[in-house]
Amino acid sequence: VQLVESGGGLVRPGGSLRLSCTASGSTFDSYVVSWYRQGQGQARELVAHINTGGIPVYYAAHVKCRFTISRDNAKNKAFLQMDSLIPDDTAMYSCKAAVVWDESWGLGPQVTVSS
Repeated sequence: VQLVESGGGLVRPGGSLRLSCTASGSTFDSYVVSWYRQGQGQARELVAHINTGGIPVYYAAHVKCRFTISRDNAKNKAFLQMDSLIPDDTAMYSCKAAVVWDESWGLGPQVTVSS
């Protein structure tokens, strides 16, 4: 699959953003989906992960209860709802779709949290 993300931008602390990851191809429902982020000068980190059935199976500790990962297999989309954003959430966010025989990454929207 090929992935295209959208929904990034500049938001004030305490605000919300919803990132979307749209996949091409007809087998998206076979792929597990993850969201990663990489802040400037920092290592890439896993933020959240969702299984093929739409059940979130992982959140990083510092985003749990603020971020929600979801997917709509009928529309070939995955989402990351980000609430109560803080400046430390500033990063380039990327989605990854993976299956045994394939792995695809999107280019990632920039999310900047600043007053």
